[in-house]
Amino acid sequence: MKRFLHTVTDWVSTKKGMRITIIAWLVIMIALSAGPRLTDYKVTNFQSLPDEAESIVAQNKVDEFFPSDTGTPGILVFNNPDGDVDIAEVNEVLDGIKKEKIDGIEEIVDISQMPPQALAAFTSEDKTTMIVPMNLEAGLGNSDYSRINDRASEIGNEIAEDLEANFYITGPAGIAGDTTKLFESADVKLLFATVLIILVLLIVIYRSPLLAFIPLLATVIVYQVTNQTVALLGAGGLEINNSTTSIMSILLFAAVIDYSLFVFSRFREELNRYEDKHEAMKHAMRATGEPVFFAGGTVLAAMLILFFADFRDYQNFAPVFGTAMLIIMLASITLVPALFTLFGRKAFWPKVPKYGEETEVKHGIWGPVAKFVVNKPGLSGGLVAIFMLVTALNVFNLDFEFNSVKNFPEDLPSRVGYEIVEEKFNKGDLAQTTVLLESEESMSEEQVAAFAQRLNDYDEIYSARPSGITDDGQAAKITVSLTMNPYSSEAIDFIEELRGDSDQLQDDAKLDADIAYTGTTAKLADEREINSGDIIKIVSLETLLILVLLFVLTRSFKMPLYMMATILLSYASALGLGLFLVDVLFGYDAISTRVPVYAFIFLVALGIDYNIILVSRFLEERTKHSVKEALEIAIRNTGGVISSAGIILAATFAALMIMPIADLFVFGFMVAIGIIIDTFLVRGMLLPALILFFEKDK
Repeated sequence: MKRFLHTVTDWVSTKKGMRITIIAWLVIMIALSAGPRLTDYKVTNFQSLPDEAESIVAQNKVDEFFPSDTGTPGILVFNNPDGDVDIAEVNEVLDGIKKEKIDGIEEIVDISQMPPQALAAFTSEDKTTMIVPMNLEAGLGNSDYSRINDRASEIGNEIAEDLEANFYITGPAGIAGDTTKLFESADVKLLFATVLIILVLLIVIYRSPLLAFIPLLATVIVYQVTNQTVALLGAGGLEINNSTTSIMSILLFAAVIDYSLFVFSRFREELNRYEDKHEAMKHAMRATGEPVFFAGGTVLAAMLILFFADFRDYQNFAPVFGTAMLIIMLASITLVPALFTLFGRKAFWPKVPKYGEETEVKHGIWGPVAKFVVNKPGLSGGLVAIFMLVTALNVFNLDFEFNSVKNFPEDLPSRVGYEIVEEKFNKGDLAQTTVLLESEESMSEEQVAAFAQRLNDYDEIYSARPSGITDDGQAAKITVSLTMNPYSSEAIDFIEELRGDSDQLQDDAKLDADIAYTGTTAKLADEREINSGDIIKIVSLETLLILVLLFVLTRSFKMPLYMMATILLSYASALGLGLFLVDVLFGYDAISTRVPVYAFIFLVALGIDYNIILVSRFLEERTKHSVKEALEIAIRNTGGVISSAGIILAATFAALMIMPIADLFVFGFMVAIGIIIDTFLVRGMLLPALILFFEKDK
């Protein structure tokens, strides 16, 4: 591998190789840009559960036994905060929407002809709110949801402006439309915020405009190539989740900038030793090419492990992030050194490195820190270990939030409408559960009704009513509304209890039938179970894989154990501290099940990079110095670039906090904390202390 990398980087560093490399990347970027667009293949209604999940199997059977051509349902919400809702006003808004004949709306329930008794089912007990169901056509895409939402909302709100009632669109159709718009606007903001943050930090830290411009130029080229390559995967049939692409853009900016900093830091050293810029880059890449490429390889390997996950959100990461990392790795040993070689010494203006001036480099705080750590490893490493263990203990206070609507901004129309329905109507009606009975013998309507009555005996069930039976009587469905919020942990626990009671329920109703559950709460129960299994699987496989890769890199059995142990402790510390801070600072007392897994993937994969850079320099210096001297040189010489890279990387992930989606906000915050812990505490103090304790001079 080293010989292959040297061959590549030696050629890229030449005058001819440099030019060909830059031209090739630009040609590839332009050619791919003529292809399909990534936005055309993003999906909002991404199925997270595998096809084998109980609730998905049950849903497919319900669709098979009770086929329906209706598409996504929605709820039109009319609320008068100051008194009773006026039915005449409701009909006025509904008539305005119907007259527009918006493409995609299949049906809006006509309440104008309903008797008062029937209307009562659509009106809240306090008479302030009315809900009217609508159905969209089957087979609509994300852009259709947004278009329908926008037009219906525009018409409804124009009419409602002169009325007493407020108008909202919620339910699956309303939420899908708002979600699509949120991601479209938020992704653009995220891109500009990320570029601005990186540009400002690079200029502030390095005080050189070109040192800020060159990495960003490389990132823009890699970003476009990656985006268009992933779009080709979408054109080939890959479903692409909206949140996956948002996180991918952050990973891309973070990794390319990181690897650029490692390259130009060593390039600056070599420019003092070699007058020719091509020769200087050749030796710089001989020193940094392997660790940078290997660091990217560990991230790539970590992403590919996600193919083994059962949860489809994590599986979706693997091809998208794997593609991104492969392109980033190639750019780190070709495009990045070629661009820095092109600008040469000018890149460092106004502090231009001069040939022959190998004066002692000023190491700022890292010189004294390195001396303190190697002289007092017990004190420095011990204090860090205690801090990290204490913060890691807060992981036991982890609570999960399953209500995806709570991810969105509080003023989002579909969320406002949802919360009005939640407050004014039975919570269980927000998302009902379907119980499917399947038997080899014909079931009578009386037997199905008896089973439904048995379900009604549960205090947690508000209503259970038969809602369909096949002509041969071998399949029947029952619609269940719970008394509690269907997205709550209590509701999920109850559905799991029902699944466990299925045999007893059969006996009580004297039915010989298979019982299956589907609907939102049943799917959340499967999600919780599958996610728990995936956490164990991903943590185990990634830990094992990265350990093997570190054994190959270091050719040591002990060193990879220190590196992996510190990074796992760092993850637990970041998660525990992050849970405490997002609660205290932002009011999130529970987080999505996805956040701990997302955080693990990135903190372990990216955090290990800094350990690799430190240990690679230590092993390089170890051939000439004692353990203590080699470690001090490694800490002080890598300290500046790693701390700079860490600050920029943390700030890049913190850019996710501008996203109006709680999952991404919390994830970005936690990863930023974890990177700061890795950069300054693990890499700077804890890992060096362990090396000093266990490595001996030969």
